[in-house]
Amino acid sequence: MATDQAVTAQPPQPRALLASNLALGIISFVVGIGLWWLYSASGATPLPGPVQVVQRFGTAIANGQLFNDMRASIVRVLTGFFLGIAIAIPVGFLMGWYRVARGLIDPWIQFFRVIPPLAIIPLAIVTLGIDEPPKIFVIFLAAFLASVVATYQGVVSVDKTFINAARVLGANDWVIFTRVVVPASTPFILVGFRIGLGAAWATLVAAELIAAQSGLGFRMQQGQLYYDLPVIFVSLISIGVLGLIMDRVVLFLERRLTSWQERVEH
Repeated sequence: MATDQAVTAQPPQPRALLASNLALGIISFVVGIGLWWLYSASGATPLPGPVQVVQRFGTAIANGQLFNDMRASIVRVLTGFFLGIAIAIPVGFLMGWYRVARGLIDPWIQFFRVIPPLAIIPLAIVTLGIDEPPKIFVIFLAAFLASVVATYQGVVSVDKTFINAARVLGANDWVIFTRVVVPASTPFILVGFRIGLGAAWATLVAAELIAAQSGLGFRMQQGQLYYDLPVIFVSLISIGVLGLIMDRVVLFLERRLTSWQERVEH
């Protein structure tokens, strides 16, 4: 009896867990598409059905418009995102490691955090013009603010026992920082990456309000102007799929870089 209980209490194997998650994802997708089709077919809404959206996808792919818009949006999002995290990581470490730096920088971070990046658009246009810089700057700001807070939180959340133990063993500040603080902060930093990436995509549509001639956000605005709902759905779905793919890439890197961390698998 005890042996049987021990066997049944074992956590699921990684492959079984992956297969289970994949099956649940497929079921969720099918149910969502079915509900969408039923709702659009009921006549109670002007929303296009899945068939109309798929047809518009085919048209946008055939004339190359979808790929041009996706390329423009991906370049803007990744440029703003990588610039954001490149500055957020050292600033977050600086705030977490040095009390004086925290006192000087943190009020500004908290100040800009409560200002939506979208509210910066008029200022960005006046100071940076209407070309690519203001678009990238707004995306950069959204990614930076999310990532810097996560990095700072990771540094201040490091168990002081580890730091004290390293000091007892004779480690200097540099060794403690690189061998203790950085590894212990990595999970927080990668979570900040995921949040920052989501913020970058969420800001994309507003950023492409700034005199854009291509991009998924720009195409959505064109669809709104001409009441072309299938075009809006094509852009929405494309943003969601691209964002999901990038999020899964970051999640994969997180699992690789924090393989030492215990995880609860259900």
